Amino acid sequence: MQSLQDILGTKDFDQPPEIDIIKTFVRKKFSSDVGVTIQTYSITITTPSASLAGSLRPHMHKLKKELETDKKIFIRIGR
Repeated sequence: MQSLQDILGTKDFDQPPEIDIIKTFVRKKFSSDVGVTIQTYSITITTPSASLAGSLRPHMHKLKKELETDKKIFIRIGR
């Protein structure tokens, strides 16, 4: 039987670079933290407030250019 360390020792726990790009972008522009969830065909940015989500919306084109991805980007309100 394998130990937990053997099983988890082979896993890659590095974050995708998209997460760092999005979090840094939002931190620089709005001095706020967001959550990021990456799925096969989409990226969801979770903001703590509706005002941040509304302020982020006009910057989505620039953010998508920085990410260089074809995934759809969604903004969700709430933590």
